[in-house]
Amino acid sequence: MIPDSIGRYLRRRGMDGPWTLEGATAHLFAGAVVIPSLAEGNHLFATLASLAAATPPPQPWLTIVVVNHRRQADPYRQQVNRDDLARLRHSGGSCWGLPLAWVDAATDGRELPDKDGVGLARKIGFDLALPCLDYRGAAPLLASLDADTLVRPDYFLALHRHFRQARAGAAVIPFCHQPADTPAGQAAIDRYELYLHHYALGLELAGSPYAFWTIGSALSFRAEAYARMGGMNRRQAGEDFYFLQQMAKTAGVARLHGTEVYPSPRLSDRTPFGTGPTVGRLLAGEQEAVRFYHPECFRLLGRWLELVGSALVHPATEVLAQARRLSNDLGDFLDGNDFGSVWERLQQNHPQPDGFRRAFHGWFDGLKTLQLIHWMSDRRFGRLAPQAALPPLLAWAGLTPADHSAAQLATLRRHLAGTST
Repeated sequence: MIPDSIGRYLRRRGMDGPWTLEGATAHLFAGAVVIPSLAEGNHLFATLASLAAATPPPQPWLTIVVVNHRRQADPYRQQVNRDDLARLRHSGGSCWGLPLAWVDAATDGRELPDKDGVGLARKIGFDLALPCLDYRGAAPLLASLDADTLVRPDYFLALHRHFRQARAGAAVIPFCHQPADTPAGQAAIDRYELYLHHYALGLELAGSPYAFWTIGSALSFRAEAYARMGGMNRRQAGEDFYFLQQMAKTAGVARLHGTEVYPSPRLSDRTPFGTGPTVGRLLAGEQEAVRFYHPECFRLLGRWLELVGSALVHPATEVLAQARRLSNDLGDFLDGNDFGSVWERLQQNHPQPDGFRRAFHGWFDGLKTLQLIHWMSDRRFGRLAPQAALPPLLAWAGLTPADHSAAQLATLRRHLAGTST
């Protein structure tokens, strides 16, 4: 039986459309992996093969593929999607022993609206998965993957092991991009991955509660936490960032250890921004597509968060004055975001320290944190090449400050995967 909280979510905020689940839907599962797929062809089936090759979880999981495109998709992508649907239907609901279901969001009358994209595709999969989960034992889990991302054999076991003990309702999974086909492609994906890792490390050093990477193929969460936070959004891109930000506010986000996933390094225009388009800009010679933040941005963020933690009962004017002593640019940013009235409202509504801290970080969230980093970069610190930004950041973290990208990437991967020695 579906818990009241799940049923309430589905009635109030569940997806509304013509989409249904086909395939292995006759049983209840301990978890579900949801994979949006847009003209993926063999990439999709390589991903399914990696899931099938993984050590089986203690109780069976369902894998759900949401084959999708918008109404205006080009004829080639429509044809690949038709072929993929045919292959999935031919599987009969079992792909190399993997319980498999799929959603047709690609044929006439079932396409995604033109204003929607990968966010809605993920939401369709998660919402249709909820009634297929077994709520009688351990809290059922959901995982988000991409159709060109491979998993390690310990994928399912690591997810189960993590959520048996974790307090946070969601987790990000360590990731490492697959090797590129060319040296130029490898350089591009290395630079982009370094950027992602350096931002997570900078937030970690600053003490931010949003110190995690936001990769749609590298996250998992309890089904109950998904319903409580209001479900996946419908964005065409950046859906993972906003989803995890909301998870951090409502259920908490932890870093999972013990496995990793392998996203594709390829150039792609499936989303307006993100890995694929950024790799394309780098391959076109646009090195400015990925510039790094000055470590001083993170140091200032850390001093600002420390100030907040020590000034919960202080009036807004005093906190703002102290912020200006840290940096006039910080003061200008806070003024521009109506800090005075926000601070007073938070103090009135949240008299207890723990509640105030949660409310403050609900306001000064992941997006506002990123906006402050951009503000400080634009007004004071500028943006740096990786060889200038990374050595001091690594040294600050107590890591070996390597001066070439391969060693820096290896160091950051080990650190963020929790395997640094």
